[in-house]
Amino acid sequence: MPKSAAQAKAPDPLRIGLAVIAAITLYRVGMLAFSTAELFVDESQYWQWGQELDWGYYSKPPLIGWVLRAVTELAGSDATFWIRLPGPLFQAATALILMGAAREVTDRRAAMMVGVTYVTLPVVAVGALLVSTDTILLPFFAGSIWLYLTLTRSPSGRRALALGLCLGVGMLAKYAAIYFVIGAVIGAALVPAARIRWRDAALAALGFLLVVSPNLIWNLQHDFTTLSHTADNVDWVRRPGIHLNPQGAVEFLLSQFGVIGPVLFAAWLIIAPRALRRPDWQPRWLVWMSLPTLALVTLQALLSKAYANWAVTAVAAILLLVVPVLWHRGRMWLWVTLALNLAVTAFLPFAATQATNWTRESDGRLLMRRYVGQQAMSDRILEEARRQGVTAVVSGNRHLLAGLFHAAKGSGIEVYAVPAPEHPPHFYAQQHPFPADRQGPYLFATLGDAPPCPGPLPVATWKPGPGTYAKAVLSMYVREGTCWPAAAD
Repeated sequence: MPKSAAQAKAPDPLRIGLAVIAAITLYRVGMLAFSTAELFVDESQYWQWGQELDWGYYSKPPLIGWVLRAVTELAGSDATFWIRLPGPLFQAATALILMGAAREVTDRRAAMMVGVTYVTLPVVAVGALLVSTDTILLPFFAGSIWLYLTLTRSPSGRRALALGLCLGVGMLAKYAAIYFVIGAVIGAALVPAARIRWRDAALAALGFLLVVSPNLIWNLQHDFTTLSHTADNVDWVRRPGIHLNPQGAVEFLLSQFGVIGPVLFAAWLIIAPRALRRPDWQPRWLVWMSLPTLALVTLQALLSKAYANWAVTAVAAILLLVVPVLWHRGRMWLWVTLALNLAVTAFLPFAATQATNWTRESDGRLLMRRYVGQQAMSDRILEEARRQGVTAVVSGNRHLLAGLFHAAKGSGIEVYAVPAPEHPPHFYAQQHPFPADRQGPYLFATLGDAPPCPGPLPVATWKPGPGTYAKAVLSMYVREGTCWPAAAD
């Protein structure tokens, strides 16, 4: 049989990639329906943002709140399954987009492997279990890379505007989208072939500004709350003097072996320096789309601290660079990577179904205690509020407030935060402080904070069961709103 005929009968690699991504996503969604892992405090907070649609929020831009509102409205339910459903779906979308972007730098089979490798990454396996701003950002970040690569091949005003709009939407998901601009500017400066025409760059900038301007205006109207919180995370900016944390920098770099996978990150460390010496420009550009991000976050870890996911936007360029090389020159290592990643991919969704069962032998504590106990705590507080005949619950604890807002929806019980007029420590204190003019008793719930004013002893105390609050004691007091001087400021 002629070779061309055999190739014609061979399955399309991109369709194989689509099938693999779809199968993994269906598995994740199916297992998510049986998960016993409760919402983490950040997830509950993102859901609450969706109840109060706006152009910005205390600690993040608004897109994740919009997405969760859209999904729960369409589902007609605020259950944990629906709140987390965007996780696996957005990760699948990112895998498909990267597979398309890979066609700009490699052949169809290697492009298929880029998509399949992405959807099995350890960081993606975690991101498909929980809903986070990283997960919402990544499809738009990957889409921006794809659009930029097409512009280097064929200038287009329409696609340039689409690039700006896509990156702008990513910026509304998380400000880490700015790493694209940093990488693209450095790449264009050092790799002449990676430069797009000035007209396209201007259109992209225009589209970007059109999308992000409402959030910038919101920040201006709210004393740059979100940007200020971001600066708090990068605390060395405001801290006098320089205090180095070399251990933190080393720990961050080592964490990338877990985020991306040991083989892939080690391969990037080897391939990236060699790519800078290659005559073809795409590998060099991809280095500059990943290296500055990792370098900047490592510097942040050196000067203060950095979490493992803070450089997750580098993953897209790393895969586009590394996977084609491994496919053509070190395929065995790519199969090893997929075998390890698939084991994690299969295990984590199942582990989430056992969140209330699996314990450590050393102390008997739940392995996933971070995601167990919030619902029971919220239910106990609301139950006590009904027993005391009050219609409001107040707390100064962000974790308690996050669970209470979700659990109290539709209950007729209002939830408020301890007022903090000078500098609200979290979203709830900023947006839901106890009203100065509210009259009548309320229930104050605390895990250690003193009640807002002197008065009777707790009406109830409660020792939570296994989970995130296993070592805490919940105390509940009945107080009057008129004794709260901070609320009148």
